[in-house]
Amino acid sequence: MEVQNIISLLSACLTFVYVAVVIFFIRGWEKLKPYAYKSHRPLPVSIIIAARDEAENIHKTIADLLAQDYEKEYLEIIFIDDHSSDGTGVIISSYADQGVKLISLNEIDAINSYKKKAIQTAIGEAKGELIITTDADCRMGPNWLKTIVAYYQDGGYKMISSPVVYFDEASLFERAQSLEFLFLIGMGASTIGNGKPSTCNGANLAYERKAFYEVGGFAGIDDLASGDDELLLHKMAAKYGNKIGFLKSPESIVYTQAKPTLQAFIQQRKRWASKSTRYKNKSIIVLGILVWVFNLSIMTNIMAGIFFNQLLLVALAQLVFKFLIELLFLRKVTSFARRPELMQLLPLLNVLHIVYIVYIGIAGNSGKYNWKGRMVK
Repeated sequence: MEVQNIISLLSACLTFVYVAVVIFFIRGWEKLKPYAYKSHRPLPVSIIIAARDEAENIHKTIADLLAQDYEKEYLEIIFIDDHSSDGTGVIISSYADQGVKLISLNEIDAINSYKKKAIQTAIGEAKGELIITTDADCRMGPNWLKTIVAYYQDGGYKMISSPVVYFDEASLFERAQSLEFLFLIGMGASTIGNGKPSTCNGANLAYERKAFYEVGGFAGIDDLASGDDELLLHKMAAKYGNKIGFLKSPESIVYTQAKPTLQAFIQQRKRWASKSTRYKNKSIIVLGILVWVFNLSIMTNIMAGIFFNQLLLVALAQLVFKFLIELLFLRKVTSFARRPELMQLLPLLNVLHIVYIVYIGIAGNSGKYNWKGRMVK
């Protein structure tokens, strides 16, 4: 009985910590004021997209970029073809007469960070004062670019993280990913709102070209395949402090698609989790470990509850607190993303998320993963 009481007390402490963490997220989200575009001054901008085997989607992305309501003489669109084998480069080249530039990577020797190499190569040739990265399978509205530029000019930011949302889901699995992904986007936004930037997404990221070089670009993180977004964010935050912004505007949303299969989803999340081994801000690592241990405690209590009723009741209490606090947070984020209907999936996701967090926490930091047909680490 004494052991069960100790476990119950530890579980209560972990639950308290998790609730406090999500309250921290809610507080940070509320600190971010909604932004509405008013006007902008023309500014040289370079949009950079690293592409590999994206022939199926890239036409739509290019069309959205060319349709931006922005002064064409100040806009540079650069694609870097990362050794595609499906005609991606040919498609990009067909838009050359509309000002779309193509750079082809010609790396002979294998490297671990092709995407960072691609982006850094493009930045070296870019003319824009402001660099904006997105992905070759993303969609955006015509006001996307001018909204980012206006926010940059109004706030004097060195780096701007903007929202990414899944769309056109074809299954329950993809809709569940959409809700889980919005939690991640909201979490990253809230940490910026709290002045403690932790995560962002390279599918919708802007930063000063000058600032990129002032922090040393990808130097020191270029041996890791992933991290062209988060790890660069940490370098920017370390140097510029409160000059990191999150653009809380529906006009700035970039849309992309969830992974169609469980295997593809796991590989993506393993890639994202692998970046945590290189975080220099130890508080972020500690926070991640506490969240992981909290979820592990729920799983352990459920299994132990088969034999000890007290621990099953503890697990149920943890689930209730987890559900309620995530409900409060996600209602705000899904409302902003105009996807409130996804909240119907929260009860299911609330339970499945426990298994996912525990597994990815281990798998993402203990091996290789597949990314664009390459095994990397």
